[in-house]
Amino acid sequence: MDNKQIMSVGKFFFWLSFILGNICLFGYIVSENDQFAIGGYLLLIFGTVINLSVILGLVIYGLINKSQFKICMKASMIISINIPVAVLYFYIGTSLLNL
Repeated sequence: MDNKQIMSVGKFFFWLSFILGNICLFGYIVSENDQFAIGGYLLLIFGTVINLSVILGLVIYGLINKSQFKICMKASMIISINIPVAVLYFYIGTSLLNL
């Protein structure tokens, strides 16, 4: 893979997780439909597994191809930006649900 493809993988998973998280949070806030809260909880579980798998794959790819290591770490860090966002959304969601 070239640098552009590696960065595209990082950006794709970042935006996918970010947009789905926003849909779940704001969908619940606007509609108070519990299905959005359940979807957000499932997104938290499955999104964590998927994003960590992608990060692990990028790190392994970077270790195998030393020339791509730096760009793989950049793509991994882009995906990792979602961690504090997910924690914030989790606390907002649980406070809205009064858990």
